[in-house]
Amino acid sequence: MILSAFLQHLFFAFGLFLFSSILCWKIIQRSKIMDTPNHRSSHTKPTPTAGGLAIVSTFFLGMGILFFMADKTMITQKFFLGFTFSSLLISGMSFYDDYKQKPFSLRLITQVIAIFVVISFGIAITDINLFLFSGNTALGLAGYLITFIWILGLTNAYNFMDGLNGMAGGNAVITSFFLGLVSFGQGSNFTYIVCYTIIAGTLGFLIFNFPKGKLFMGDVGSTFLGFTFATLAIISSLYDTAHTSLLVIPLLLFHFIYDTFFTFIRRLIAKENVFQAHRTHLYQLLNRLGYSHTIVTLFYCTMCIIQGLGAFWMMTIPNTQRLLAFIPYLIFQIIYSITIIYFAKKKNLL
Repeated sequence: MILSAFLQHLFFAFGLFLFSSILCWKIIQRSKIMDTPNHRSSHTKPTPTAGGLAIVSTFFLGMGILFFMADKTMITQKFFLGFTFSSLLISGMSFYDDYKQKPFSLRLITQVIAIFVVISFGIAITDINLFLFSGNTALGLAGYLITFIWILGLTNAYNFMDGLNGMAGGNAVITSFFLGLVSFGQGSNFTYIVCYTIIAGTLGFLIFNFPKGKLFMGDVGSTFLGFTFATLAIISSLYDTAHTSLLVIPLLLFHFIYDTFFTFIRRLIAKENVFQAHRTHLYQLLNRLGYSHTIVTLFYCTMCIIQGLGAFWMMTIPNTQRLLAFIPYLIFQIIYSITIIYFAKKKNLL
């Protein structure tokens, strides 16, 4: 029975992968939404940039099948509707932005609305295990503020980190793989199925994006992935029968979160316009120091794999001590950022 269920899931995932691959191929052939290179670009020729549509479409196809055919793995209808409707809102606005090149302010307003939709459906961080204290502490209204900052922050962080071939897609696959394994072990079957749906859709895109960038995912893909991971982290921690730690996603994407936060603070201290587009994220500086797209992407994917192994280790630690799992990764990122900034300044990149 276990083998039969595994084969059914494998067949389902493979079908989604084929769907995404075919859709990506069609987008390359017919898309009129092009990313034209400029002084901030890492590519040299116009490239179709609606590949995220394949990831999004595959996700909603998977969610539709799950809704109508998999009652045993479903979360409550309230959570499901809040999750899918807000994801649709984010992806729809991001696609419109890719097509019409609307200002960041409009995109931000849409993200805020989508987050309020999430919270209105009861998807929020309501309590937390404080370090070295037993039991959960209710957050009250502060929980909604933390939820807002978390979703908004990761949504945009993921978008900012989508600057090299395979970067956003490769790390999405690895993050989904480890989250899927952890959630399956915790009994969170819905999260597990969502994860392999994301893997299937993103792999279908990646074969056209890495190592050669024949297709970019655009904001419709990167913003959707960041928003989905942020929301899924909360949903998977709200199960009645199984709880995947809220800290799993922050650990899996710690290198993305750190890169974005560090760059924001560094630019703020330097009195730069933090809302102006730039090429000074750590991963971009590493690329500009002479390392290829492939090398930088594989380096960040390796970091993601090591963080994934850390997620398994973290699940063996008591709830009140799980923040300790972040310490070795934080130390590494501090050393890494100091090194990159030193050599970037030496080459006048900053």
